[in-house]
Amino acid sequence: MCVFFILFLQITFNSPGSNVKTFQYSKDGEYLGCALPESVKIFDAETAQLVSEIPKKQIVEIGFSPKGTYISTWERPVKSADGSVHKNLIIWEVITGKQLISFTQKSQNNWNVQWTEDEMYFSRMVTGEVHFYDSKRLDEGITNKLRLENIGDFSISPGKSASIAVFIPEKNAAPAIVRIYSIANFKVPLAQKTFYKADKIQMKWNDSGTNLLVLTQTDVDKTNKSYYGETNLFLLSVTGSYDCRVMLDKEGPIHDVTWGPSSKEFVVIYGYMPAKATLFDHRANPIHEFGTGIFRNTVRFNPQGRYILSLSGFGNLKGEMDIWDRKTLKKIAEIEAPNSSESSWSPDGIYIMTAILSPRLRVDNGYKIWHYTGSLVHNQNIDELLQIQWRPTSVEFYPLADLPPAPEITKGLASPTKTAPATKAGAYLPPHARARGAPSAVKVHENGAKPVGSKNKKKPKKKKEEEVAKETAKDKKIRNLTKKLRQIDELKERQKNGDKLEQTQIKKIETEATLRKELDRLNLQ
Repeated sequence: MCVFFILFLQITFNSPGSNVKTFQYSKDGEYLGCALPESVKIFDAETAQLVSEIPKKQIVEIGFSPKGTYISTWERPVKSADGSVHKNLIIWEVITGKQLISFTQKSQNNWNVQWTEDEMYFSRMVTGEVHFYDSKRLDEGITNKLRLENIGDFSISPGKSASIAVFIPEKNAAPAIVRIYSIANFKVPLAQKTFYKADKIQMKWNDSGTNLLVLTQTDVDKTNKSYYGETNLFLLSVTGSYDCRVMLDKEGPIHDVTWGPSSKEFVVIYGYMPAKATLFDHRANPIHEFGTGIFRNTVRFNPQGRYILSLSGFGNLKGEMDIWDRKTLKKIAEIEAPNSSESSWSPDGIYIMTAILSPRLRVDNGYKIWHYTGSLVHNQNIDELLQIQWRPTSVEFYPLADLPPAPEITKGLASPTKTAPATKAGAYLPPHARARGAPSAVKVHENGAKPVGSKNKKKPKKKKEEEVAKETAKDKKIRNLTKKLRQIDELKERQKNGDKLEQTQIKKIETEATLRKELDRLNLQ
């Protein structure tokens, strides 16, 4: 049995055993895939109903396409008795569980294909080439190729106009190169940058796909100052109008670099410990320095990116976090979460989850939920915690107009922060309940307390913004319901034509009345 915590609501997904190898949400949070020893099960993450089941054994990796239409699976390659090639990377249709195409993929590193955001194409690298496939014409095989000698890595951009960045390592005396092409034209690159000291790289696109950060690293630092090699950071505009090396004023390695959700700024943590952190704009001009107060190696923007980011020390560091207000660039809180190996923001941008996972650490496993002001609002010990993840939700559901005050701490929970005591607030509702007006699944306040922010009158402009955001969230629910009903119509048509449907597909058809009732309710609002 698998248990998942979705914004403080506990949902149980029945399965034939407890030996779940891995799980993964689709990007929009609509589906949840679980890899079991005998199969892969895909659930509706809202209702916990089984959507489809892939009868494939010993799957160790799964991954959804950007819109959740397809799911990829990877199993360890094995030698066939008859000498045939084992195609261990398979792409399936989520709703039907139908196998669409398969490949041989020996390495588990970078095992999955890369999709364009509209799911029109996906790509994978073979020796010296990147192959492109049209998702609607898979029977035709490869539809396009990007051929370049000695390609070492590639990355497809997010955004509406997809680009591809390719990395060609140093060879002999020639420098390493990163080139950016439009996927519609491989003849002339849109932009390129050459550099030395690059045995391997990480390519990090901003969310709009307009700028690319390239983090380079050598296997060995020839100056003998670092055991881990030498690192540098470069910035490229996809139009080719701008590129530069990001100038960092403290000696030492680059620990982390992350784009903000606005796509117009990024944070770099760099230098020997205690490391320094700096906020840059999209032209690599420094905006703000966060100083070198704590030992840190991780940066996380909250999904809205408007206010808060956390600067943390995890892994081999002692788990200190600084929480900053992006608008004022002032520190809000300091949190200590020792031994944590995982940290992530909730979709509403108000809470932070830290976790101690096995097998990295086999004692003190569990997770904690923190309010952005530093208050510990939930603490759950688990004998063996292997994986944990928030259910993804669009930021359209949770526009962060103002920073809400901290909830009162549940009795018995200590708050090991260094901030001043939080202002007394009213009854807490988790984000999903806020959207629907439902009662809270976890009581942080006593019922009957005053609602958060009741004393603050909102300006008409903010009220209008909230109404627009609420309308957008409602529209998305309507689109999702319409999509599911369209899929049911297709299944009914197949059933009418005499096609044999799987049990999960028949069950999906049986949900039609419930879905139509919900759609009618939303349309009447």
